[in-house]
Amino acid sequence: MRLIILGPPGAGKGTQAQRLVERYSIPQLSTGEMLRVAVATGTEIGREVKAIMDRGELVPDDVVNHMVSDRIDQEDCRRGFILDGFPRTVAQAEVLTAMLEQKGVKLDAVIELKVDQAALIERMEKRVADTLAAGGTVRSDDNRETFARRLDEYRRKTAPHREIAR
Repeated sequence: MRLIILGPPGAGKGTQAQRLVERYSIPQLSTGEMLRVAVATGTEIGREVKAIMDRGELVPDDVVNHMVSDRIDQEDCRRGFILDGFPRTVAQAEVLTAMLEQKGVKLDAVIELKVDQAALIERMEKRVADTLAAGGTVRSDDNRETFARRLDEYRRKTAPHREIAR
């Protein structure tokens, strides 16, 4: 099974993807998580994108597209995968379409999650509170100002183009 889950930051893409991972034993490919790992491990890509992510901006398409292509080629994706929040732009969707065609891979479904903006902000604030209560480290992009920029960027670059992966 090969799926795409779309929706704004905080909509629950990761939560729903995890349920599908458990049910179907296929990997969740979260570009956000891949980028956060790259930053945490100090890879070349991680160093390149850290400042971009800290500002709440989207990482350039060529970087994300390359990461996704490499990840889809890994052994654990042969039976399927869940793309979590990718593609975000029409350009990414076009590259993904060509990439999957070249690899001989077809999507089974695209799922779009829709959530009210006030609920998204409440979720982000709850995630921060829960992380702090558990003694964890809050993501650098989990603050009201950066989150608002992420939502705005999603609305400008992704939401008007919901047909991108259909």
